[in-house]
Amino acid sequence: MRASNIKRARTSKRSPLNRGHTMPQAFLGLGSNLGDRMQFLQDAVEEIPDLVGVSGVYETDPIGGPDQSKFLNIVVELETDLDPRELLNLAQALEKKADRRREVHWGPRTLDVDVLWVEGHEVNDPDLEVPHPRMRDRAFVMVPLGELSPDFLSGWADSEEGQVSRIADW
Repeated sequence: MRASNIKRARTSKRSPLNRGHTMPQAFLGLGSNLGDRMQFLQDAVEEIPDLVGVSGVYETDPIGGPDQSKFLNIVVELETDLDPRELLNLAQALEKKADRRREVHWGPRTLDVDVLWVEGHEVNDPDLEVPHPRMRDRAFVMVPLGELSPDFLSGWADSEEGQVSRIADW
């Protein structure tokens, strides 16, 4: 369900006539379900360097964990020379600035920032996996990601019949 739009504090580095990338492309997923959810997302967006695009805001039910409020979710697109580890450091700094507390696994949070995908990189470390291992299963990631980059979704192999294609119905 679309809630509204985040004020887009930055303009695209891409010309409308030239959709080519000047630097590697990356996507981050952001969510909030505590406090002023929209403000936490807005504040985070304003701090993200190399921002190219911000999806609409989607309100979704939490997945797993204890009973908690609904999330507001967005995906942001970057063109950046930051590698996945540097993007994780950025994500954690944004969460810290929003006073994120990790007291309950999959519990409520002021801000959650995930590194979803970074062009040209695959990482399989205990604290970081890129591409994000569960992004395909999450409509709250794939729908806003498809809004930003429809061509990105067309490149995903659909190993489970209908898994990616069904997000168009969400």
